[in-house]
Amino acid sequence: MGSIIVPLIIIALVLAGILSIVAFRRRGRHKHKSRDRILREANRRLSQNPNDPHALLSLADIYFEEADFENALGHYQKCIRLCATNPDLNEQQITLRCAISAFKIGNVQEAYRNFMIARTLDETDFETNYYLGTLDCRQKNFSKAEYYLQTAVQQNPEHLAANRSLGLSLYHNKKFKEAIACLQKVLDSEPGDKKSLFYLGQCQYQLKYFEPALKVFTHLRADPLMGAQSCLYAGTIHLKSKRYDKAVVDFEIGLRHEPLGEEIELELKYRMAAAHLKQNNMAAAISLWRAIKAVKSDYKDTAQLLAQYLEIHKNRNLQTFMMSTRSEFVSLCRQLAAKYFPRSSAKLLDISLQKNDYLDILAEVHTAKWDELVLFRFARTSLQIGELMLRELYSRIKELRAGRGICMTTGTFSDAAKTFVEARLIDLIEKDDLMKVFSRLSSS
Repeated sequence: MGSIIVPLIIIALVLAGILSIVAFRRRGRHKHKSRDRILREANRRLSQNPNDPHALLSLADIYFEEADFENALGHYQKCIRLCATNPDLNEQQITLRCAISAFKIGNVQEAYRNFMIARTLDETDFETNYYLGTLDCRQKNFSKAEYYLQTAVQQNPEHLAANRSLGLSLYHNKKFKEAIACLQKVLDSEPGDKKSLFYLGQCQYQLKYFEPALKVFTHLRADPLMGAQSCLYAGTIHLKSKRYDKAVVDFEIGLRHEPLGEEIELELKYRMAAAHLKQNNMAAAISLWRAIKAVKSDYKDTAQLLAQYLEIHKNRNLQTFMMSTRSEFVSLCRQLAAKYFPRSSAKLLDISLQKNDYLDILAEVHTAKWDELVLFRFARTSLQIGELMLRELYSRIKELRAGRGICMTTGTFSDAAKTFVEARLIDLIEKDDLMKVFSRLSSS
C-alpha cells in the first residue's frame, strides 16, 4: 500500500505545480489585457478632454508602477493642477508620487518642492519624511535630515535605508551614541554594509572607544573605497596607544591604495613621519617631510619640522638632548654640568629626572675665584618655557641652599620668564646659546 501512495503524492505535487504555472500565466495575460484596456480607455477620454483628471491619473499610476518615472512625472504634474477643481482626487498621494518620480530621475529641485508640499498635507507620512531626509542628507543639511528621518523611523523602525541615513546625519551632528544605535541596526541585518560599518567605526573613535573602532578600521583596510581612510584611523589609534610599529604598517597599507586623493596621501605621510620620529627613525621622518613639502610646501608645520630635525640630525649632541634614551640624555647632561664653567671642576651631588621632561643636577663647582652650589636644570623641549617652571626652579634653589641656578633648553623662554629671573641668580640658556655650549663640549 505504501509503495502506491508515494508515487501518487509525487504525481499530485507535479500536477499542482503545473496548475499554478498555468494560473500565473493566465493572471499575467489578464493583467496585460487589463493594462491595455486602461490605456485605451484613458487615451480615448483624453482625446475628448485633454484635462480629464481620471484618465491622466490612470496613465500616471501605470507609468509609476512600471518605473517609467519620466512619463509618470509629466502626468502627475498635470493631475496636481487639477486637484483644486476635483476634490475627489487624492492630492497628497498624487503630490507624493510626483515627488518620488522626480527623485527617481534626478530632478532634485522638483522632488524637494513636491515633497515639502506633500508634507503640509500629511506630515507623518513615512515616504515623505524618508525622501526629504534622504535629500537633505545628500545636500549635507544634516540638521534638517535628522528631523525628517527621526519622524520616518518612528513610523517604520525597521526600515534599513532610513536608519542608515539617520545614522549618517546623527554622526555629522556629533550625536555619536544615537548614531551607533541606528548603524548597528542596519549592520545586524546587512553585515556587509561597509559604509555603515565605516561610520560606526568613526562614531566609536569620536567617543574614544578605540579598541572596537580599531577592529572596524583594521577590517576595512583593504576596501577599495574606504581602505585608505580606514588605514589613517587605524594608524592614528596605534599612534595614540604608542604602538608605533603597527601605526607605520597601517600608514604604509593606506599609501598603497589607488587612486589616492592628495589630502589623504599627505596626512598618511605626515602621521607616518610622526610614528617614525617616535621610534627615533629620524631619517625616515625627514624623507617623508621632504616628500610632503614637495607636493604642498605649507602643509601644516611640515616646513618647520623639517628644518628643526635636519638640524638635530646633523648635530649628535642636539639629537641626544632631544631624542635619545634617558640614560644617554642623563650622560650628556652630566657632561654639560661638569664642563659648563670654563677652567673649573665640578662635583655632581644629586641627579633627579622628572618624567623625562627635565633633569636637575646639583653640582658643587670650584673655580679660581669662587666656590658655589649650582642647580642645573635641563628642559627637554623645543617649546617655549613660561614663568611657572622658573618659579618652581627658584623654590628648589632656595630649598637646596644653592647659590645660583642655570636652566637650559632647546626651546625659548617667555618674556614673563625672562622678567622673573632679572633680579634672581638664574641664567637662561636658550637653544642658540646651548648650541655654543655643545660646540665647547665637543672641542674639549
